[in-house]
Amino acid sequence: MKKLVHLTFRISFISVLGLLLSIPTMNAQELENYVEYKGKVVDNISSNGLESVSIRVEDTNINTITNSDGQFTLKVPENAANTVVFSLLGYQSANMLLSEIKEETPIMLTQQITELSQVNVTTFTNAEALVRTVFKKKADNSMKENTKMTAFYRETIKRRNRNVSLTEAVVNLYKEPYSSSKKDVIELHKARKSTDYRRLDTVAVKLQGGPFSTLYIDVMKYPEFIFTQTSIGYYDYSFDTPSTINGKPVYVINFTQKENIDDPFYEGKLYIDSEALALTRADYSLNLKNSRGANDIFVKKKPRDIDVRPLRANYHVEYREKDGKWYYGYGSVDLSFKINKRRRLFNQVYSLSSEMAVTDWESNDKGLIAAPKNVLKPTVVLSDKVSGFKDPDFWGPYNVIEPEKSIESAIDKIQRRMKKRKGGSGQ
Repeated sequence: MKKLVHLTFRISFISVLGLLLSIPTMNAQELENYVEYKGKVVDNISSNGLESVSIRVEDTNINTITNSDGQFTLKVPENAANTVVFSLLGYQSANMLLSEIKEETPIMLTQQITELSQVNVTTFTNAEALVRTVFKKKADNSMKENTKMTAFYRETIKRRNRNVSLTEAVVNLYKEPYSSSKKDVIELHKARKSTDYRRLDTVAVKLQGGPFSTLYIDVMKYPEFIFTQTSIGYYDYSFDTPSTINGKPVYVINFTQKENIDDPFYEGKLYIDSEALALTRADYSLNLKNSRGANDIFVKKKPRDIDVRPLRANYHVEYREKDGKWYYGYGSVDLSFKINKRRRLFNQVYSLSSEMAVTDWESNDKGLIAAPKNVLKPTVVLSDKVSGFKDPDFWGPYNVIEPEKSIESAIDKIQRRMKKRKGGSGQ
């Protein structure tokens, strides 16, 4: 059986973490005037914050999303008077003017229950046939030109429940058309990091992947990671209750690995626009029942006295639509590992969470114009040679995902611990 090229962070065990990268200087875009809006999106009944709400400025390509508390920060050019669209799976979209966004006034979304019309329900009676059609139509449903996307990337590493490394970056994605076999390119533009190496160096874990791990879950561009022409038949498919995304009805397809397939594959849900038959969202996870096979996927190399067992491998990707064409908009990866070292009483559990959100894009007919020294490799480990987290104006006009309060406090704790250790070592 031909195996998939699995989508993972690769981990190895070494004495030093990190790959040194230079950070480009500010360009003209960062000197433009902009206005910052802050707010919170909540459920209209429970008033709970809503996570991963898509926030789009009409008549532009500017996007952002809410954090786990429903909070967001949106930066737009000065004097803009556009309408902002808030949308989330299973909720009615909400439109409001930029001038109406107030930090003290929550934006409320209402749940929406949608039934597909009888015509749409009977068009596809076979869920697998529908999924195959989605991939056949990807060239028609996706943008055909090269694009340059601006994206915000965040990566968090925890040892048990304690944050030990936090990395944020603005990157440029040079996206190839979905009909092209050429790989996308990522250019590092700005980045900052805070890491407590004494907690990581207990086992010296090296984590490879960075922004590429969230880019490669673009399953329409990189089907080799989950749905090849062969492996698409390794799953059982079924229809779930229909839902809505951006006010449009979507098919919801469940897929699970067939019982006669021994190698680790995936299971999850696909959300398919009922009219265009385009993939709008995918939530899936690696089947970890075959623990040895799953371990071989993640572990690149390790000492003989260390055992690694993956506990969780979850993936999420969303697509945005403009003028009838869909493009990659957001991806997140959530991994967890248990690491045992022989003759050590307690094991260690490490978790890795990364997300990347496209915040703006434009057609790119000039091809790759990135400086070679700033182009990232798929095996990159984001740099240690980056600025700290103290400058509140570090990002300038770039849209970023609002940090959670727990992350903000974790940054402070990491920096206080590191400062205290440096002070102690100098005495």
